[in-house]
Amino acid sequence: MGGTSACPCHKHAPHAAHRTPQPLRKSTARLGRTTAPWRTAPCAAAYAAISLRRGGAVRACVAAAARFAAVLWGPSRAAMAVAAAGRGGVRRWMVVAPFLLVLLQLVGAASAAALPVVINTWAFRKAAETAWRVLQLGGSELDAVERGCTQCEIDQCDGSVGYGGSPDEIGETTLDAMIMDGNTMEVGAVADLRHVKNAIGVARKVIEYTKHTLLVGESASLFAVRMGFPYEDLTTQKSLLMYSQWLNQSCQPNYWKNVVPDSSKSCGPYKRPEKVTCKEEQTTSRSVHNHDTIGMVVIGGSGTVASGTSTNGAVHKIPGRVGDSPIAGAGSYADSTAGGAAATGDGDIMMRFLPSYQAVEYMRMGTDPTVACQKVISRIQKHAPKFFGAVICANTTGSYGAACNKIPGFTQFHFMVSSPLLSQPTEHVVDCI
Repeated sequence: MGGTSACPCHKHAPHAAHRTPQPLRKSTARLGRTTAPWRTAPCAAAYAAISLRRGGAVRACVAAAARFAAVLWGPSRAAMAVAAAGRGGVRRWMVVAPFLLVLLQLVGAASAAALPVVINTWAFRKAAETAWRVLQLGGSELDAVERGCTQCEIDQCDGSVGYGGSPDEIGETTLDAMIMDGNTMEVGAVADLRHVKNAIGVARKVIEYTKHTLLVGESASLFAVRMGFPYEDLTTQKSLLMYSQWLNQSCQPNYWKNVVPDSSKSCGPYKRPEKVTCKEEQTTSRSVHNHDTIGMVVIGGSGTVASGTSTNGAVHKIPGRVGDSPIAGAGSYADSTAGGAAATGDGDIMMRFLPSYQAVEYMRMGTDPTVACQKVISRIQKHAPKFFGAVICANTTGSYGAACNKIPGFTQFHFMVSSPLLSQPTEHVVDCI
């Protein structure tokens, strides 16, 4: 009777049985060390049910409400409040319990008010507004992600999303995108997509009309045409000018190494030298204006999660290159039992660490979304301290956060958030670590 049992919602967390005010005071003092799943309404209800079976309705109410008090007041003040009630015996419990019940209801309502949430990388306001509007009109989380990212494809957000941007080594624009359903864990993705503008729309059709996850290249384009998407040129005068200027600058910068002729001084065609002399890879500074992907996470009113990405990839990339954006767990990840995350930055480095998947797993363990993002960035820093990148995170209670790696020219990261607690889609800024 005096041992421990697991919360029905989260079996990994301990729960002290409460028979007298003394163990209840001890349990409340430990609230500061509990994890986020304990602070949700379902677990509070479960705790109440357990306590009802083990010692009465009053202490059940107090046990549940005390955990929410810790969120509002902090663990120390919450512990003092419950301890004070305990010193007064049963009569004091009877007086305090109704007030704590009201507190429980208020905090539960506040948690519900934090949903739904739309969060996306960079200050792509129209994308955020579009996704939010879809939800308000009764659309699903997947609808919101698709329409939000599609808006960026139409707007050619900063030239890094959609047609007419980021020409590769032969001057062609290609697209990558993915979308993920956090309920079914289904993923649809396309990479190296050519001649079709609505990449994330095609990605969703991969979920709806195939048993596959990822389609690539011209074959992905043919699939898109079968699905009714128009076959059109993705090249624009702007992308042609970018390509021409790059050629005039001796094809600098580029993504080759250890080849002849020297890729740091001249254009190709390149080939493997007879004797390879490896050089240390140089990191090119990137400014806050050098964006590369829209990543979006949507948490619905019931906690259902969806995520997605869309990009035209790295500028002047080697033809055929695919980055992190269309890769599940790298570009984005969604799980309705934990939350969602999306990444942006140097995909060639970031995809090696599956940052979006890792962030969601941290949140599953109760880690705050901001801390989850920071832990992901720190993990990559150990291997690539000069990488360019950022991650956004949101959990199923409506909490969200972001983190980025601090390098010259990139010291802050801007992202958009929409929720009932904000009057309109709002730009947030986080300092890089």
